[in-house]
Amino acid sequence: MKYFIKKAVTLIITLLFISVITFAAFSVIPGDASMTRLGTEATPDQIEALREEMGLNKPVTERYILWLSDALRGDFGESYQYEGQQVSALLADRLPVTVLLAVISFLMILVLSVPLGILAAKHSGKWLDTAINQLTQITMAIPSFFLGIILTYIFGLILKWFQPGLFISPSENLWGSIRYLIFPAAAIALPKIAMVVKFLRNSVLSEMPKDYVRTAYSKGSSKNRALSRHILKNALIPVITFMALVVAEILAGSIIVEQVFSVPGVGRLLISAISTRDYPVVQAVVTYVTAVVVIINFVVDMLYQLADPRVKAA
Repeated sequence: MKYFIKKAVTLIITLLFISVITFAAFSVIPGDASMTRLGTEATPDQIEALREEMGLNKPVTERYILWLSDALRGDFGESYQYEGQQVSALLADRLPVTVLLAVISFLMILVLSVPLGILAAKHSGKWLDTAINQLTQITMAIPSFFLGIILTYIFGLILKWFQPGLFISPSENLWGSIRYLIFPAAAIALPKIAMVVKFLRNSVLSEMPKDYVRTAYSKGSSKNRALSRHILKNALIPVITFMALVVAEILAGSIIVEQVFSVPGVGRLLISAISTRDYPVVQAVVTYVTAVVVIINFVVDMLYQLADPRVKAA
């Protein structure tokens, strides 16, 4: 319980610190959102009136306290770009798409990387291990955005398996949305699969010579039994960290891949907000992204404790 409380307090302090840094960063960035909204031909009186309406003429400290108190209630203000629309509503509209993309990507990574990593470790030094190693090397070398372009060209333009740019919302047609997202999910997942395979293979191989494995063999365990009941449990502990970072990256919004496939997710919303100086949206998305990373790290710490009780002593 002490371990959980310690990590929970650290989580809250980190999130608070991130909110301060995020708000301060966008307060000192050159440029004025009121100028962006009114245009260069606006009069000083018009600019001042809009600044007052938007609350930009208040001290930074006062604006931060008001912003934080509203944000804790789920209110991130109104978007400058989409006039009259609440930022929370924009996020709520885009978030299911990013979450669905993350789920599909993660399932691809999990289903393919774990069996391939174990297979490569079991046949270490043999032709199968060499083939998997070469394949992962090639896949890791291809950036996700370029892989996305290749997938779009082959499966979208040549094979016509999906129509590039015509995304179907999950609320309209869930299966149609999943079919479209399989390809951007593959662009995200394939390089990560290669990384997890190499990471898991090396982790399993590092566990194999240890005393507890030799003890298992001496008691009559087969290689497969020792691998599934003893080696894999310990080998997966360092892999959990990497998988958590992968999930955080996907949930945070794979910005480039969303742009390539015209997926209206959180990452694409962030790009649009930055280009129009829509600070309420940018602040909300950045806060969401950092919160996802911090919360997933907290969950990983809890999983560590379950996998290895010795972590409590840390």
